[in-house]
Amino acid sequence: MSIESTYPLVVQTVAAEAAVLDRAAIAGLGITQVGRVYGRTAADFAAEAVRLAVVDAGLTLDDVDGMLLSNGITGGVELRLARDLGLRNLRLLSNVIAYGATATAQVQIAAAAVASGMASVVVCVHADAPLQAPGTSSGGVYSGAARTGAAKGLAAMAAASGVRSANNGYALAARRHMEHYGTTSEQLGAIAVAQRAWAAMNPLARFRDPITVADHQASRWVVEPLHLLDCCVVSNGGIAIVVTTADRARDLAQPPVYVWGAAQCHPGYTMARDSEFGLTTGAAIAGPAAMAMAGIAPADVDVRELYDCYTYTNLVTLEDYGFCAKGEGGALAASGALAPGGSLPTNTGGGQLSAYYLWGMTPVSEAIIQVRGHGGDRQVPVHDIVLVSGNGGTLDHHATLVLGSGPRS
Repeated sequence: MSIESTYPLVVQTVAAEAAVLDRAAIAGLGITQVGRVYGRTAADFAAEAVRLAVVDAGLTLDDVDGMLLSNGITGGVELRLARDLGLRNLRLLSNVIAYGATATAQVQIAAAAVASGMASVVVCVHADAPLQAPGTSSGGVYSGAARTGAAKGLAAMAAASGVRSANNGYALAARRHMEHYGTTSEQLGAIAVAQRAWAAMNPLARFRDPITVADHQASRWVVEPLHLLDCCVVSNGGIAIVVTTADRARDLAQPPVYVWGAAQCHPGYTMARDSEFGLTTGAAIAGPAAMAMAGIAPADVDVRELYDCYTYTNLVTLEDYGFCAKGEGGALAASGALAPGGSLPTNTGGGQLSAYYLWGMTPVSEAIIQVRGHGGDRQVPVHDIVLVSGNGGTLDHHATLVLGSGPRS
C-alpha cells in the first residue's frame, strides 16, 4: 500500500515542508575519538565534539545561537553544556530524545529552526560514555537503556516473561520476520559481512578484520536468533553537527550538505494480536514521506546510511524504504548488493555493527562524509543523494533524512 493512499494528508503537506527545509544545510561535523576511550565523561565528549564541528564549519562559538542536545544510555549531556561552552543568549536550547532516532530528529528540528528564522546556527550534539576501563565493565554487546518504572497491566507481561532489554526485543522481532518471510540467519550474516568490508576502509572503525558468514554463524548466541555478530558494538565518544541556512553554508569552509527531506513515525506497537511488530516498522511511513518531500524515489538514492543496532534492523529498514519487496531483504543482503562494489552501497563506514555506536549520529555522520566526498578509500563514486535512518527503542521510533550534495531541484 502506498504512502499516498494510506496517508493522503502527508502527501498534501510535503511540498510546503520541503520548501522550508531546503533552505537549510549542514555546514560542520565534529567527531571525537570513538570506541574504547576511557577516563572521560559524556559531557567532556560533547563539549569537544561541539568545538570540532564549529571549527570544521569555519565558524566560532560566538556564531552559535542554538543547540540541541542528546543523551546516550549513561546521561550526562545536560542544558548546562551551553554555559560550560560559554554560549550566551541562545535562541534555541533543548534536549531531544527519541533514542536511536534522536539524531535524525535533531537535524529535522534544526533545519526547520534555521529555515524559519528561529535561529541562524544550530549545533546538534550526541555523546555517551558507557564503557569503563578493562576490569570495571562488561560492555561489548548493546543491551539498550535500562528500563525504569513499574510496568502495569499488559505492559508488565513482557518484563515478567524475561524481555527486559533491547537484545530480547529485537530477537523477538527478528524471529517473527524469519517465521513469516523465511529470512535466515545466514542472510543476516551477509549484512554483518558487508559492513565489516566497509569498516576495513574506515580508520575510525573499531573492527576492521574481514569476517565471513561462517564466522557469523560460529559467533556465540546473544539471544536467539541473534548471534554476537548480529549486534552493534558499544562505544564512548561524541559527534556534533552544525546546521545553518543554505545561503550561509555556501560561504563557509566545507561543501554544504543540503537537507532535502525529513520525516518521523512512532508506531505505538501494542504487542497484541494483529500487531505488525517485527514485520513492518515506522520506516514504512517515515521513509516514503521523507522521499516524497525530497521529490525522489528509492531508485534515485545513491547511498544508504541506515541505523543498524542489529543486522535485522538494517534488513527490515531496506524493505520498508522500498529497496526491495517485503520479505526479500534477506535475498538482497545475500546478493552482495550492500557491500563495497555492490549496486546498493549501504552503511559505508561499517555502521554500528563494526565501526562505532553513537546512536543515530553514526549514520548521520557517515552520510555527511559521503555527501562531501571525504570518504577516502570507502568513498562511493556517486554520492549526490544519501538516505539516512534513525531507529529508537525496540522499533518504537523512526526518523528519516534525505541529504543532497546540491540544492533540491
